[in-house]
Amino acid sequence: MGPRPNEKWGSAAEAIPPSLSNQLTPSEIDHIMQYDRVKEELDEWNRAVKAYYYHRKEHFESLPDTPGEIIFLGNSITDGAEWFELFGGNPNIKNRGIGGDDTDGVLERLHEVTSSQPRKVFVMIGTNDLAYGKTVEHVVENQKKIIAEIRKASPHTKIYMQSVLPVDDAIHFTRPNASIVEINRQLKMYCAEAGVTYIDLVPVFSDENGKLAKAYSGDGLHVNGKGYVKWVEVIKNFVEEK
Repeated sequence: MGPRPNEKWGSAAEAIPPSLSNQLTPSEIDHIMQYDRVKEELDEWNRAVKAYYYHRKEHFESLPDTPGEIIFLGNSITDGAEWFELFGGNPNIKNRGIGGDDTDGVLERLHEVTSSQPRKVFVMIGTNDLAYGKTVEHVVENQKKIIAEIRKASPHTKIYMQSVLPVDDAIHFTRPNASIVEINRQLKMYCAEAGVTYIDLVPVFSDENGKLAKAYSGDGLHVNGKGYVKWVEVIKNFVEEK
């Protein structure tokens, strides 16, 4: 150190600090620069969801059938509810929802649901299909197949098709409410033609903008505890009717 800078200090070629850019080939650098952290995290999340799905599927298939079952069938919004407790500990009420499932997944595991010849099945499924890039038409056609398969395998089962709930699609933009509205419109029309009870939950859970009301959801996609209590209030008569 001195009154004037030493401009020769550290200027020799051998004084240049080490750098990976001097040691890596152009192709290696390109590979590093193409790293997508978001994609890696999403892939890891999808692996976790898939592992959970098969774990739950195998678990459900191993459970014994009991007479007079009332089954709730769908994805995470069904999976997350303590239906048994919410309906006063009714032993016949069973949850068969699996987080991350879609209509194709439900069709794949429907035999496990119908093997008990359940008394009632309450279905809600569809938003994950949209998030996975599937069309409104695909969802509706699969909903029709679900109804047909239940009727074929268990003719005495009463089916209750619940409307797909809206979301906050400003956050969950892969699930646009316009698509959900169209799914529900077609589904309601088909249920009327097919003689299936359709339960419209949208007016109960929507805010003034048609999104999932914040009072009933913490993340704009899933229902919170207050929401499940409200849900039970809406469908209680359908569950208890003979």
